[in-house]
Amino acid sequence: MLKGFRKAGQSWLGKLLIAVMFGFLILSFAIWGVGDIFRGYGSNTVATVGSTEISVETVRQTYQNELQTLSRRFRRAITPEAARAIGLDQQVLARLVTEATLDERARAMGLAASDEAIARSIREDPTFRNAAGQFDRLAFDDILRASGLTEAGYVREQRRVMTRREIADGVAGGTNVPLAMREALHRYGAERRAADYVVLPAAAAGEIDKPGDAALKTYFEERKTSFRAPEYRKVTLLALTPESVARPADVSDADARARYAQIKDRFGSPERRKIQQIVFPSEAEARAASDKIRGGATFEAVAAERGIAEKDLELGTFARTQLFDEAVAAAAFALPEGGVSPPVAGRFGIVLVRVVTIEPERVKPFEEVAGEVKAEVARERARTAIVDLHDRIEDLRAAAKPLPEIASTVASTARTIEAVDRNGLDKAGQAIGGLPDKDALLAAVFASDIGVDNEALRLQDGGYLWFDVAGIEPARDRALDEVRDEVVKQWTADEVARRLSDKARGLVERLDKGEAFAAVAASVNLPVKKAEGLARSTPKDDLTASVVGQIFATPAGKAGSAALGDGEARVVFRVIAATVPPLVTSTQQAENLEQQLRIALTDDLLSQYVARLQADLGVRINQQALRNALGGGEF
Repeated sequence: MLKGFRKAGQSWLGKLLIAVMFGFLILSFAIWGVGDIFRGYGSNTVATVGSTEISVETVRQTYQNELQTLSRRFRRAITPEAARAIGLDQQVLARLVTEATLDERARAMGLAASDEAIARSIREDPTFRNAAGQFDRLAFDDILRASGLTEAGYVREQRRVMTRREIADGVAGGTNVPLAMREALHRYGAERRAADYVVLPAAAAGEIDKPGDAALKTYFEERKTSFRAPEYRKVTLLALTPESVARPADVSDADARARYAQIKDRFGSPERRKIQQIVFPSEAEARAASDKIRGGATFEAVAAERGIAEKDLELGTFARTQLFDEAVAAAAFALPEGGVSPPVAGRFGIVLVRVVTIEPERVKPFEEVAGEVKAEVARERARTAIVDLHDRIEDLRAAAKPLPEIASTVASTARTIEAVDRNGLDKAGQAIGGLPDKDALLAAVFASDIGVDNEALRLQDGGYLWFDVAGIEPARDRALDEVRDEVVKQWTADEVARRLSDKARGLVERLDKGEAFAAVAASVNLPVKKAEGLARSTPKDDLTASVVGQIFATPAGKAGSAALGDGEARVVFRVIAATVPPLVTSTQQAENLEQQLRIALTDDLLSQYVARLQADLGVRINQQALRNALGGGEF
């Protein structure tokens, strides 16, 4: 048929007939709804702000970066479901839309940041400084690499950030904080309270007899869901990780030495040079100064002629990789100690460079770190091998081979877990150790079923994890006889808490009627304790944050009580003082408070400003493209 189309298309009549035929075909698609495939679904744009488009790839990359940041912060994998639960998807989209809005405004206003300003901001960023407080080129490259950024991309983004900051400063840079607002927040944070209190221990509840069968059964029936057995699943796992595949013994000394040459700075300190420079407005002036130095003039003398103090000559002490300007780096590291370069066309002007001192490199020899280097090379090779092993395992899966058999075929080991609940606990309530990417794995296991051919999970270290659900034990209501000891324990704890609460209520009533605290405490054979200088919601001595919070919720001169810990004890207290020191606006604390409020007000003003800009520019969101960017799901 295709051959016939090609033959017909060689004449003008054939071309006309083919065009008419395909025209009817496309029209029928539109009539029957197939035309929807051309509208929105394949779009690469998630949102449009004015003329600025936010691509699917931008949203996907930003979202993944935020997921990784959260995972590192909480030291566990954040599943897409958990991320959506905290609104991460909408936060990312809102941030990107806000940035695009400010970028649009910056273009309309003709704002731009200079190369010099960008370079200075990078050099001064504490993130890229070493322990000596100097710009560290190696750290700069490592951080960009870890973030998936190139230097050009980072500089481009910093340029946008600086222009956005200019707009923000123009809108809310001079915000003043009203004194009344500062006083209110100061009063809330600076208030201190003092209280007398006694701690009613569990023993104060008296002897608790075991409940009768009828009472225990009633208690159990009312709380049956609390004692319900969770769903358990039997699961077989096969993990393929760089560590399990790596073979350091197979790495030759030659390959390890080659890698060592690339990364040896990590095993010590590289050569560093103390550098001075003089900046000139033109190459002619720089060349004239260079001629003077070759004629015997000192570097300091030439600087003095230009009105530059000796202390202002210092560029710093750097390793070559730490220098932002490659031209300056090449010149400085080609000079002997004390040498002065000819004119150098640096990134920020024409300069003469002098090397004051040279600190030789101090690096551990290869023999000391050979094992570490070989392990690293082996892990990198393993990542390549994993791709081939992954395909091989997938072929075996397609042939319906069970995971234990597949594991033996690829010289690995499968693991079977007889019973695990959604929290990673076994039937004894103990955590099951060694679960790779535990949260993501358990979510996938409990979203699957027996006999389902599950997709392999991609692990954070670049490996893969296959799993099969081999059995399901549904959640069920337990009979009283199964959990009798647990029910008795809970009933006893509740009874203790109830009796302590009743006893505390009686003591509070006596205190509020005016009885002396010492007399009330003596009636229950408890010592009176005093807590002074209590700060809001801050624990002190044997008072927890929740108890202190209750003290601050009680008027001065009044009594109250609060549970201590899990209800096994109770605190009875009377507030004896509530003081607020006057606000002294000249203190560092007051300045910090004002700064916090200024930031809050600035954020509020900027939010209103951006909202108005977005209303004027128009914001359009492609929900289908957003779902594509974030991997599906409802938003």
